[in-house]
Amino acid sequence: MYELKNIKGNTWIIESPAKVGLVQVTDNRVVLIDSGSDKEAGPKIRQILDRHRWQLEAIYITHSNADHIGGCRFLQDRTGCSIYAPGIECAFTEYPLLEPSFLYGGYPFKELQHKFLMAQPSHCRQLAEADLPAGWSLIRQPGHFFDMVGFRTPDDVVFLADCLSSRQTLEKYGIPFIYDVKAYLETLDMIRNLKAAFFVPAHATVTEDIRALALFNQQHTEFLLIRVRDILTEPNTFEDLLAALCDEYGIRLDPAQYVLVGSTVRSFLSYLKDAGEAKYWFEGGKMWWKRQGISLS
Repeated sequence: MYELKNIKGNTWIIESPAKVGLVQVTDNRVVLIDSGSDKEAGPKIRQILDRHRWQLEAIYITHSNADHIGGCRFLQDRTGCSIYAPGIECAFTEYPLLEPSFLYGGYPFKELQHKFLMAQPSHCRQLAEADLPAGWSLIRQPGHFFDMVGFRTPDDVVFLADCLSSRQTLEKYGIPFIYDVKAYLETLDMIRNLKAAFFVPAHATVTEDIRALALFNQQHTEFLLIRVRDILTEPNTFEDLLAALCDEYGIRLDPAQYVLVGSTVRSFLSYLKDAGEAKYWFEGGKMWWKRQGISLS
């Protein structure tokens, strides 16, 4: 873990639970793409920088989930580097309490305020194309989170952040985290048509051809939607639907899993509602859901 590997030319990765990109902009100056999964990632990355006598100039954030910004605070404190993140991701990077608050839908109790859902705060700037190093391009890929982006380096290496999960992860855990289902499916369509020398998904193997994995993620998401539609043949509350899906995929809930899986399930409901495929009503102090067009009697 935290092994430095060259991908092509001046583009490297640091193997960690969420891959960190490292790109040399000169012989002794580098920038990072994301910063690792927790505060312990910062010292590990700093050791790599010191070993190669590299000066850290900036960190470019793909999105603000805690496992991608965990090392930001340490590295910024030690090196004075700039940190850039796109759109809403910038606010979440500066104010990490927003993540568990958003996921829970209220003030997060203490079991939700931990390193897997809440990084340490760091000073962040809004990312614009003009802030990128020479020869870089930004790839907008919303869906997994609010304003998530990827990056293409001058070596034609594309960093894809969390828009794809590995086959093993989807087969093991069943339900990935998706914020905006419509945007996510559109992003997967876009990714399937991308060309690059190498692709670096944050949680899957580096590859020269991303099409098969993108298609697998797309089909998996569409199958989950089919299962939600099937369950909603009968009236269900959100909790009923969550319980049915957890039972089907063998998911044992804890506070973190409840808010993460639950958020995805709510996003499925929003997607089906806005597509005219589901409807809701309130009865007995509960919100009920059912497939659109099926009689309530």
